Amino acid sequence: MIKLTLLHPLQSIPVRSWIFEDEQVVRIGRSTENHVVLFSAVVSRRHIELRRSGITWELINLGTNGTYLDGKPIAKVPIVDGLIVHLARSGPKIQINVGPNQSSVQLGQISVKPREAKEIHAPSGGVQISTIPVPDQKEVGTSRDEEELTEADHTRHYSEEEY
Repeated sequence: MIKLTLLHPLQSIPVRSWIFEDEQVVRIGRSTENHVVLFSAVVSRRHIELRRSGITWELINLGTNGTYLDGKPIAKVPIVDGLIVHLARSGPKIQINVGPNQSSVQLGQISVKPREAKEIHAPSGGVQISTIPVPDQKEVGTSRDEEELTEADHTRHYSEEEY
C-alpha cells in the first residue's frame, strides 16, 4: 500500500490524499492520464513515477523543473515512510507513506495526527476522525520563500476537487 498526501504549501497540513493498494507504478503529473493529477504550471505532464520492486518503492523524477528532497534535486531515490518531496522548487509538496496492504475496513480508520490535533473516536468498529488545527494568519511580512510560493500560487491551477 502507498499513500500520497498533497500538503498545503505554507502550513504543511494535508489538503488531499490518495491510496493505492495494488499498483506497481503510480504516476504523478499534470496530464489527466496520471494516477494523481496536479494542475500547476510548474508540474510536468509526467513529473514523477513511484515504482514498486517487491516490498520496496522508489521515486523517479521525470519532470523538467525537477523534484526536490530537503531542497536538493533528486533523480531517483528509494522511498521511506514519511518522505516529503517538492515537485519543482516552488511546486506542490507531496508526502509519501508506505505500509502493508490494509483491508477496506482498516482504510476507514486512517487519521491524520499533526501536533496538537484533537481526536474524536467513534464507537468500536467505527471510523476514527481527527481535526487539524490551522495556524493563525496574523503573521506580518513574508520570507523570500513565502514570496516565491505566493508568486507561484498565482500561476498554480488546482481543480476544485483538490481543495
